[in-house]
Amino acid sequence: MGEKFSKLLNKPGVSTDLSKMPDPVIVSASAKHTATLIFFHGLGDTGHGWATSIAAIRPPHVKVICPTANKMPVTLNSGFQMPSWFDLMSLDAAGPEDEPGIKSAAALVDSLVAEEIKAGVPSERIMIGGFSQGGALSFYSALHTEHKLAGVIGLSCWAPLHAKLSVSAKQSNLNAPFLQAHGDCDPVVPYKWGQLTSTLLKSMLPNHQFKTYKGMMHSSCEEEMQDVKRFVATCLP
Repeated sequence: MGEKFSKLLNKPGVSTDLSKMPDPVIVSASAKHTATLIFFHGLGDTGHGWATSIAAIRPPHVKVICPTANKMPVTLNSGFQMPSWFDLMSLDAAGPEDEPGIKSAAALVDSLVAEEIKAGVPSERIMIGGFSQGGALSFYSALHTEHKLAGVIGLSCWAPLHAKLSVSAKQSNLNAPFLQAHGDCDPVVPYKWGQLTSTLLKSMLPNHQFKTYKGMMHSSCEEEMQDVKRFVATCLP
């Protein structure tokens, strides 16, 4: 594993050039467009995986963007290529992390937010969120962007580069509403990770809520989607 692992560690980060990414799935607002929700998929998925579910729960004035990550070799998957926002090296909370890749992916999120701002939607009317790796990316991006966001959603996820988070986080979204949700039977991103992430975020964010779904694995459920629906409606009235 040594040589391949070191090559992956030293690979260049994700390009922040939006033209080099697969086309995102865009669900236009069904009423006058005054707000946008950008939602990021989990490892190995595409924007199509979440577009229908998110479109079904958003208010009519909200446009939904579900980007698809570029394919890259993933260490956790024996170096096989799959859509991924950054490399995943370990399923251990204290394991190595792809810091350059995480920062590069966060710059990509910033570019997507900037595009919406350029199109006339103020940053305070833009939410970001995601599932699993996409939720992890949303948490990291929200805490390291200059853009003041309407709210942040993280489903079945964790906080990347958590050891430095309290020092590296910017002020922009420390008062923004954060919704974190997790199933207590998750075999992929352990519920314990969700709890530890929640404890860390609660120490930094006065407006953070953590919801647990009994018996839910690494997936979603109707109760969770209804909670997300209420959260989006509150953040983007």
